[in-house]
Amino acid sequence: MSTTTGHEPSPAAPRAYTVVGAGAIGGTLAVHLAAAGVPVQLVDADPEHVAAIREHGLTLVTPAGTTTVELPVWTLDDAPAELDRVLLAVKAQATEAAAAWIAPRLSPTGWVASLQNGLNEATIAAHVGEQRTVTAFVDLFADVTAPGVVTDGGHGGMALGEWAGGVSPRVQQLADDLAHWGTPVVTDNVAGFLWSKLAFGAMLVATALADEDMSVLIDRHRAVMSELAAEVVAVADAQGVSLEAFDAFQPDAFRRGVDPATTERSLDGLVAWLATQSKTRSGIWRDVAVRGRPTEVPVQYQPVLEAGRAHGVALPHVAALVAAIGELERGERRMGEESLVELAGAGAGPLAGGAAADTDAAADAHADAAAAPAGARS
Repeated sequence: MSTTTGHEPSPAAPRAYTVVGAGAIGGTLAVHLAAAGVPVQLVDADPEHVAAIREHGLTLVTPAGTTTVELPVWTLDDAPAELDRVLLAVKAQATEAAAAWIAPRLSPTGWVASLQNGLNEATIAAHVGEQRTVTAFVDLFADVTAPGVVTDGGHGGMALGEWAGGVSPRVQQLADDLAHWGTPVVTDNVAGFLWSKLAFGAMLVATALADEDMSVLIDRHRAVMSELAAEVVAVADAQGVSLEAFDAFQPDAFRRGVDPATTERSLDGLVAWLATQSKTRSGIWRDVAVRGRPTEVPVQYQPVLEAGRAHGVALPHVAALVAAIGELERGERRMGEESLVELAGAGAGPLAGGAAADTDAAADAHADAAAAPAGARS
């Protein structure tokens, strides 16, 4: 265990990484960067979180132990006027506002990496330019468990590349700087990881409909879980995306027409792997059940639904899932496994009725609610 006590923030360091959104993803990676001696500073919209970091440092709790580091940290109001290498780690619904906040502060040599859930790079690039946008796949099992404290329950995976295509020295440097965390994959196919994560993520999102562990619910409701993944895989295939396996998720096992025994074996491995993780509930479940705040699901899956419509791929289960999560957020649906049973009948049952239109409206509402940049940390 290593501990350092924090005080008032020091001046901004030149060429430091600036983590915007010091939550589960941003906080975890910031601690690892600092532990490796890499200059890093934080910006977060939550004054209680910022105050705790200033007073006590940023603490990362992992199965291997606890590390606390002192880091410069600011709110949106007192952040530095110029930022260089930005690691954006806000919730998907806050991306538009956060990118607009970052753009005028970005140095001439600066760039932004999307260390988020979902497909946010196009939004970032619209503000800072494609050539200054780095794409990333991040798979962490972390949560903010108290102001100034992040708990990381498993190692996960990461892939980095250029949004404009290919790889670059700055991407390789970022991967090298994150060596204390692990070994990110440097690749020109980050999209393959992101779409695989959306397929696997649809299963994890569905587990938020009930108050039970992810591994248990996926095992109990295999048919609908497989269907959710298959719909996302079908959209990725229609776009020509080459899907990548990660963790225990094998996207090929959920492709239409595959031998059902292959899917079952893949689910066996997935359920067994999830059961070994110390984080047993999804971040979506935590947003609804613990924090009582909107989730990033509508914004995260809106591009999937739009791509499905554009390519003529039906997504009744994904659309119904997004609508059901919205109902859960608004208190119009109670957590319970009956929602998963109902979801299994999507396409014919009442849950699917108007789901696509409801999803569009929900995504717009979530985007409007994210007017404070960096306010919703991943």
